[in-house]
Amino acid sequence: MAKSKLTPKENYLRLTRGELPEYIPVYTMGFPGYNNETAVKMLGPSLLDETHITPAPTGRTDVWGVKYIANEETNFACIPEPNNFILEDVTKWRDVIKRPQLPEHIDWAQLARRDMEKAGIDRSQTAGMGVIGLMPFQQLIAFMGFTNGLMALFEEPECVKELLNFMVDVYMPVVQATVDYYAPDIVYLLDDTATNHNPFISTEMYRDILKPVYARLTKPAVERGIPVQFHNCGRCEDFIDDMLDFGVKIWDPAQQTNDLDGIRKKYAGKLALAGCYKWVPPSTWPDVNEAAIRQTVRDCVDRFAPGGGFAFSGAALGRYGDKTIAQVNRWIADEAYHYGRDYYLQ
Repeated sequence: MAKSKLTPKENYLRLTRGELPEYIPVYTMGFPGYNNETAVKMLGPSLLDETHITPAPTGRTDVWGVKYIANEETNFACIPEPNNFILEDVTKWRDVIKRPQLPEHIDWAQLARRDMEKAGIDRSQTAGMGVIGLMPFQQLIAFMGFTNGLMALFEEPECVKELLNFMVDVYMPVVQATVDYYAPDIVYLLDDTATNHNPFISTEMYRDILKPVYARLTKPAVERGIPVQFHNCGRCEDFIDDMLDFGVKIWDPAQQTNDLDGIRKKYAGKLALAGCYKWVPPSTWPDVNEAAIRQTVRDCVDRFAPGGGFAFSGAALGRYGDKTIAQVNRWIADEAYHYGRDYYLQ
């Protein structure tokens, strides 16, 4: 195995510039890296900490008043409490959605030092990913539920725009401080706007309502030349051209329900894909075959890595505490690391 000259950070950042990495980067969603290496780790102000990315077994309420719950079946990932939506009529959002109160005076420099010490990031080895905590589409659905939320987008688009921009107004000081004081190498935006088969909304609606909001949120980073990584699950390839417009250089998890081969060809050098892995439990579950699981990782790498523009990211999902799932994920992580180390040297 050849020794790389690049740190995990620099190897990953090559993706943002359309350059070929020395070895296959691995994106771990901010969790501990494979083989104790972490290319990217999330950081940012601890203010307006969002339930969406903070598992909470007993449930909690976010800064807007939405109650979230979790259980073993969701692997303690939080979801809005079913049938407890706080906004029924989007035209009355001002009566329901109140501005969260930030401290009147914030020493951002001191807060940044404290947060980065807590994160324990070696910035010489690991890229700092500044997280934008607001997920506009998902927050609307959290307020109203899917039925009412989607109907609001269709029937009252101007009211939805007012609500989303109100939330952006609240977040912009935090986003700006993230860029100014945390000096992230990448800025991370998240919002799931698609099902496994199709987007929830049309391209026209996306461009009219959501795209301007995303552009506001990423503007401080784009103006500084900081690349954007965007998390959007499902078959959302319809929105890629618009994603590029608001600074996206890396898209995850780039699920296989999209035409990933066509996307790689069309956007080569412009957009990198972090993800692309799909694992389906075998019919023999819980009996699993290590060699077969490792081969799924190799198949993914062999399909998407040639020519660059790819970072492996993937895992098996299952019930909390499932020992078989944990073992499968150890095999996936180990194979991704070792198979990818010399890939571009072959």
